[in-house]
Amino acid sequence: MLMTTSEPAPAETRRGMTDDEAAALYRLMTWLSPSFPVGAFSYSSGIEWAVEAGDITDAASLRGWLAAMLADGSGFCDGVFLAQTHREASARDDGSLREIAELAAAFVPSRERQLETSTQGRAFIEIARAAWAHDGMDALIAACGGAIVYPVAVGLVSAAHEIPLAPAMHVFLHALVSNWISAGSRLVPLGQTDSQRILAALELDVAATAKRALEASLDDLGSATFRADLASLRHETQYTRLFRS
Repeated sequence: MLMTTSEPAPAETRRGMTDDEAAALYRLMTWLSPSFPVGAFSYSSGIEWAVEAGDITDAASLRGWLAAMLADGSGFCDGVFLAQTHREASARDDGSLREIAELAAAFVPSRERQLETSTQGRAFIEIARAAWAHDGMDALIAACGGAIVYPVAVGLVSAAHEIPLAPAMHVFLHALVSNWISAGSRLVPLGQTDSQRILAALELDVAATAKRALEASLDDLGSATFRADLASLRHETQYTRLFRS
């Protein structure tokens, strides 16, 4: 059926995002893009040692390693910290916000991972604050009282800009996995097609981890990825390295 120019467009073609939704999407895509200058490209989260040790040798083993890190390791824990930070920052509960920030900073398993997450968190806060000035941001930062690790920084800034938690969580975990894949693809090495296949294969894992993290409390925090934690520790003394973690 043809439609003349005088006829209204069908409802499904008229519907779009609200201004607030468009702004939230734009900011999330910018803040969690590989081009946002937090230095994510220089960290491998221990993947470099796992490749040298022979734990990761191809696309299939990289996918399995990352699925475990996401669901049972640092991915899930970071998601919980992001969610809890977002909620307490939205509620302006300074006491709880400080406790979460301190716990998140103490929760990393190695010195290198501490450097990785704290450096990225500091850069994220500084750049987002400089480019997207927002009333109340300084007060939220001050409430944290000390080092602000990466997932706490993302939760804090997203809450300050009133970006809904669910999309912030999903985009954060997607960015986390994408950076891990980028590191793995350079180390194994893998081609671009295999890298995208891994990202596609982890789509449901990201969604499931986001759902669990949104429903979790701080009591649910915990990691069962002992080999990945060991990789992070062993990387500190690895002789030849491309990455800082």
